[in-house]
Amino acid sequence: MIPAKPPARPDKVSLFRYLKLFRADILSAQPAKLYRAWMAEFRTPFFRSYMVNDPELIRLVLNERPDDFPKSDRIGAGLRPLLGDSVFLTNGDLWKQQRRIIDPAFAGGRLRDTFPAIKAAGAAAVTRMAPLADGTPRDIEPETSHAAADVIFRTLFSVPIEDQIATRVFDAFKTYQRTQPILNLAAFIPGPRWMPRFFRRDTRATARLIRSLITDMTAARLAQIADGTAPDDLATKIMTTADPDTGDTFDVPQMVDQVAIFFLAGHETSAAALAWTLYLLAMHPEWQDKLAEEAQVWDGQFAGLSTLKATRDVFRESLRLYPPVPMMVRETTIPEVFRKRDVTPGAQVVLSPWHLHRHERIWDKPDDFDPTRWQTENGKTGQRTAYMPFSAGPRVCTGAGFAMIEGVVLLAQMLAAYRFELVPDRPPVPVAHLTVRTANGMWLRISPR
Repeated sequence: MIPAKPPARPDKVSLFRYLKLFRADILSAQPAKLYRAWMAEFRTPFFRSYMVNDPELIRLVLNERPDDFPKSDRIGAGLRPLLGDSVFLTNGDLWKQQRRIIDPAFAGGRLRDTFPAIKAAGAAAVTRMAPLADGTPRDIEPETSHAAADVIFRTLFSVPIEDQIATRVFDAFKTYQRTQPILNLAAFIPGPRWMPRFFRRDTRATARLIRSLITDMTAARLAQIADGTAPDDLATKIMTTADPDTGDTFDVPQMVDQVAIFFLAGHETSAAALAWTLYLLAMHPEWQDKLAEEAQVWDGQFAGLSTLKATRDVFRESLRLYPPVPMMVRETTIPEVFRKRDVTPGAQVVLSPWHLHRHERIWDKPDDFDPTRWQTENGKTGQRTAYMPFSAGPRVCTGAGFAMIEGVVLLAQMLAAYRFELVPDRPPVPVAHLTVRTANGMWLRISPR
């Protein structure tokens, strides 16, 4: 059985038809040929866009000359009401300064420090799922979202999701996603940053609410830092780290921008990845049993995570088939030549983990779920050249290591306690807006193991 995959559009459609498809789902708006193409050019009356799957070109853009290919504001403009000038949207010197302050919080030793909070969030998720484990079909996406949000608040602010403010942020963010903020005028028509974006009213209102709640939490933490009572968590680490070049630290508005992207990247992407992994394991009960056995012999300690090898390979394979962020958009700043084709400044360069991870010229049986591929030569080569669920190069996600630990730990805890089964008449339908989610939920049956 092949895991769920969105249908591809016909090769040629009108611009109006493309915009309509894009609004419904970014992935279904793309033609099937992209799963084999090294590069494809898209022309609109307003700009040219190049989908790049050639590993050499991807390395050029992300690793070799990243400063020449800054993040495009076409998509970023849609997220700015919530994220402001967060590290996810900035470029150049500002982005480099932000990374100098943020990166130390996610260095190797700090990951060990976050482990107890991640494990506590997993234990809370197992407890919350107990009343649901009666074999009745359940949409598990709310459960994985709750668990991932709990991880973020416990590791960032040392409060569980049951905390009143944390719960309000979580609920507001669910509303924000439904407003489809990336589908704004700037995504298709070029213009200055002051150009009206015509967001839905809910997009701006919900972004203001989220930022107001995060501001309250950030201001309270600054007060704790000042009087010496702040816990030693990620928020404290980031807010007390000075830029080694300038000596600057984040003020409250700057920290609010960063917390917003931690919540977007750390919560939404992790929730999606966890839900898709449970779906794949429900499709393959033999792998689910193998991971459950592995989890039951794990000693529950950080040092013992290395024993969860199969769990890590399954999670890695899930990220290949369902990368939480399906596409990334960069922009050319100088004339370029891509595969003997002239590319002018201002062109959009689309890097698609979704298509790259399923590329028919790179991966053996690219649409199949096969965790053993990571031990094969094809899998090892693919991982080096065509695998980027967290991007790559200097702009690789600073929380990549954190996310891998979180995914493995939560999976181990859930699979040790429960069995997950498919609901045949309610298969998931992948759709992508901010992340790769489902159109109508991820329906599975949960039962005690």
